[in-house]
Parts: sequence; C-alpha cells; structure tokens
Amino acid sequence: MNPLLLAIDTETVIAKLVLIVIVISASLVIAMYETYAERKVAAFIQDRIGPNRAGPFGILQPLADGLKLFMKEEIIPATSNKFLFILGPCLAMLTAMMTSAIIPWGNKIEVFGRTVDLQIADVNIGILYVFGVVSMGVYGIMIGGWASNNKFSLLAAIRGASQIISYELAMGLSLIALLMLTGSLSLRTIVMQQMEPGHFWNIVYQPLGFLIFLVCAFAECNRTPFDLSEAENELNFGYHQEYSSMKLGFYLFAEYVNMFISSAIMATLFFGGYDMPFVNEAALSPNVAAAVGIAALMAKIIFFIFLFMWVRWTIPRFRYDQLMNLGWRGLIPLALANMLITGAVILWLHK
Repeated sequence: MNPLLLAIDTETVIAKLVLIVIVISASLVIAMYETYAERKVAAFIQDRIGPNRAGPFGILQPLADGLKLFMKEEIIPATSNKFLFILGPCLAMLTAMMTSAIIPWGNKIEVFGRTVDLQIADVNIGILYVFGVVSMGVYGIMIGGWASNNKFSLLAAIRGASQIISYELAMGLSLIALLMLTGSLSLRTIVMQQMEPGHFWNIVYQPLGFLIFLVCAFAECNRTPFDLSEAENELNFGYHQEYSSMKLGFYLFAEYVNMFISSAIMATLFFGGYDMPFVNEAALSPNVAAAVGIAALMAKIIFFIFLFMWVRWTIPRFRYDQLMNLGWRGLIPLALANMLITGAVILWLHK
C-alpha cells in the first residue's frame, strides 16, 4: 500500500477518534448539567431556590450526585438474571450515545493544514440509522425490567416498550413528508439545503410535521407527560426500581443524553442545524464559521432542552389509555394526512 495513503488514512482515523472522544465527553457533561438545570427550572417554576449548597449557586451539585452514585452499594437481587440485569442499563446508555454519530455539529474546520468534518459519520441513510439505534433502546428498558424479576418493573418495562414502539410509527411518518421535500436521508445534506439562498428552515415547510415529531420525541425520551413507565404512584419506581449505584445512574443519564440528542436532531432537521440566521458564513474564515455554527446549534439545543423541562413541570402525566389513544388515533392519522398533503403540494408545484 502507498505509504502516503496510509499516512492520510491514519490521520483521518486519529481525527475521527478525537472527534468521538469530544462528542461523547460533551454529551456526558451536558447530560450531567441537565440534571442541575432541571432542578433549577423546577425550583423557579415552583418559586423555590433549588440546589445551592455544593459550590457557588449549587454549580457543583451534579458532581456531588455523580459521586454519590459511584459510592453507593452495588446491589443485585438474588432472584434476578444477573447477566441481563447488568446488560440492560449498559444497552440503554450505549444506544443513547450511538445516535450522536451522524449529527453534523458544525461546518468543516482547518487543523494543522487539514480539513476536518465536525461529523463523526456522514452516512447517506442517517435518519434510518437514528431510527435503528433508537429502536434498540427499547431492549435496554425491556431487558432491565424483565431481568429484575419484579412485577412492577416488568409492567413498567412493557408500558415503556409499547409506548416507544407506538410513537415511533408517528415519528417515522412525520419524517416521510420532510424527506419528500429534501430527497435525502443524510443529515448534513438536509442542513446544507436549509442554508441555500432563497431557502427557509424546514419548520416553515413542515410545521405540522415538526409538531408531531416534537410530541413523539417527548414519548421516546419517556418525559412527562409521557413518562408512564416511571409512574411512581402506580409502579413504585418504574422499570429501574431494583437498580442502584451506577446501574441506576446509567438509566438516568441515558434519559438526559436522549434529551440532548433529540434536541440536536430536531434542530438539525427543522431549524437549520448549525445555520446562524442573517450571518454569511462564506465571508468568515472556516474556523470562525465553524465556531459560529456550533454556537448556533448549541443555542437551539438549549432551547429545546428547556422546553422539555418546562413541559415536565407544567403539564400533568397522561393516563395510559390517553397516551395510546393520542399515538394511534391522533398522531398517526395526522402524520398520514400531512404526508398526503405534502405529496399533493409537491405534485402541484412540479406540474
């Protein structure tokens, strides 16, 4: 093999490995501080102070919580399936982290004379990859609930699995209409189309599709008002009732990582991704344009994370029959209607 090509391939692999480490570390840190932000948002809504002991303004509270989970005793029920009991939270965390691989975090940057993409993998079936990985997350919930050998955990896991499967259908149908407009499954291509002159963000073309996707994202992340798999008043503690220490931490962290990634996907698909409105990125240097794009994407992500938290502390939990009725009788027909209307409009415009 040509030594020059080998050197180039090695540099590309190193650049990708560095990007993977940065993305995973950033996701974990953001998920950790989402717990702090959630408690502060809840305190503000309920006219309380919130965490204020660990560090100034309680800023070190997530570190204290993480240390507490690490130091807690590791308990595995004697009647559980020990292998699956450990596999469940690991699978939940793994699938939560894998979805970040295809998100374009910004434009290309120049480092030591090389151009580096701020995307781990630009695959041409990016959205299908997201759905495939998210579907695997169901197994983390189901395995954890079943392996606990606890009837409340099993019931919660069945609830969670049926909820996620039901809302995935409406979410997929809402994206079909978007794909009819973009003609691509690649997230970078979708972002570049929204950045073209004369084009608007996809929220302008697909407001109903975005609304359906947003509601389904709440259900996929097991967030209130769709947290029926963690209904404390009915199921004690939910599918992770028997878990302690970092196994419980993995389940809790996976939910916040899923919130972060869901917010990034919504910003990418419907709000231009790393596009900063009214800024001409072509007039900036590549690194400055990339920094502006990353800041724009993070601002959109923070807004959606705040929306997740705002809804949690203002809307009561649905009953399970209401949850399933909304998914099957409400969102799926709406998504089908949105898809048919979009197809009709596209045919009319291309006559």
